[in-house]
Amino acid sequence: MIPLRSLLNRRRFLADTTTGLGAIALAALLEQDGLLAADSADPYAIPIRPEAPATARSSPEPARAKKVLVIFCSGALSHIDTFDWKPELVRRDGQPMPHAEAAVTFQGENGAIARPRYRFRPRGESGKMTSDLLPSLGALADDFCFIHSLTTKSNTHGPGENCMSTGFTLDGFPSLGAWTTYALGSENQNLPAYVAIPDPRGVPQASINNWGAGFLPAVFQGTAFSAHKPIAHLRRPADISSHADAATRHLLETLNTEHLRRFPGDAELAARIASYQLAARMQTSIEHVSNLASEPASILREYGADDESNKLKAGFARNCILARRLLENGVRFVQLFNGAYAMGEGVGNWDGHRKLKEQYDIHAAILDQPAAALLKDLKRRGLLDETLVVFCTEFGRMPMFQKDASGRDHNPLGFTCMLMGAGVKAPYSYGTTDELGYRAAEHVASIHDFHATILHLVGIDHTRLSIYHNGIQRRLTDVHGHVIHNILG
Repeated sequence: MIPLRSLLNRRRFLADTTTGLGAIALAALLEQDGLLAADSADPYAIPIRPEAPATARSSPEPARAKKVLVIFCSGALSHIDTFDWKPELVRRDGQPMPHAEAAVTFQGENGAIARPRYRFRPRGESGKMTSDLLPSLGALADDFCFIHSLTTKSNTHGPGENCMSTGFTLDGFPSLGAWTTYALGSENQNLPAYVAIPDPRGVPQASINNWGAGFLPAVFQGTAFSAHKPIAHLRRPADISSHADAATRHLLETLNTEHLRRFPGDAELAARIASYQLAARMQTSIEHVSNLASEPASILREYGADDESNKLKAGFARNCILARRLLENGVRFVQLFNGAYAMGEGVGNWDGHRKLKEQYDIHAAILDQPAAALLKDLKRRGLLDETLVVFCTEFGRMPMFQKDASGRDHNPLGFTCMLMGAGVKAPYSYGTTDELGYRAAEHVASIHDFHATILHLVGIDHTRLSIYHNGIQRRLTDVHGHVIHNILG
């Protein structure tokens, strides 16, 4: 500590002032000559061109993956009935739950501990234990990196989906796909950079929030369409000639360009113009990608797209084929949903509150074969070398049944998601829940950690990908998150 007498010494004060001014001058000269190191925490300066906002951009950091595929199981897929083997649940089946705070959860009072409704078996060379609910996905255990210790901020579906997709429980924040395409753009300027493929049964509870742009430029919002519900109003009306159509587009482009010149800071206008231009290009390009008629019968059979006995499975299988074709054609981020909200509790999604096994038998038949076929197909074609696959759900489910029911309540305290493909260890299991699968116990990971890791794999430092909004630098991971380095290949 400097004595007070020294601080009040005039000669020392003048000497220190001279040294300080010299340091300031030196720093200014070094910065002027480009010799001063940049602050590593400075936000990225993303070079967005308003007239071509989705132009491909180099990743600011070394990247393991170029593209991302998210398979989102809406409704909260039960980790303890699928991928998180807990023998103690079998031994304590029917006994009271030892955790007093678990007596009453989201929907109310709970009953006794309930064993998994499906038998677990060792899979692959690794012997990873997964259940018979999803045997085709389980057979790929050697290709998965399992994260068994995820936690989230909400036990409600809408906010839970928001958190998994945007990092925040509230509406209005940019999605993971929007942040990714904002930073990296897209390799194919004739297709959307970001595509969301809703389930054949409908959209998830948080709907467009899962693929929204929030306060990022609107052009980075996901384009939602599927194999059975293509992009509307894309084709030219039969009574308009191709010459008239081209002339009209040329006139509109001229007017829009002039309007954008007058209002250069209007991101909504720039996004609208860019989307119209993309739509014009997609009139020819999208048909090539979304038309599955060129797929051989063997592929349709492998995915289950020819299953006449299960139309929903066939519909989801066609969505899986569409996802592969989009990735093949340079789409940066594809979000594939399994499960929809509007059909009722657990009827069209994984929300197994009352009749878990009865409902899960139906949902598994829709998900398992098509999703596994998609992953095998990506690997066979070499696409996993540059694609990160994220298999996720909004939260887990409780180890006990709800009172007077045969299903499980919501559990945000510990659940499982998986990664596959570019940049991740496989087979690998990271983290654990406790012996009952109730709470994350070892290597506890947050959604922010999960997102930070995904961004890291595509060459983005999550602490530097931010945008100034309402007086604050906003980012996907808020002020939290750490890359899970243990799972990196």
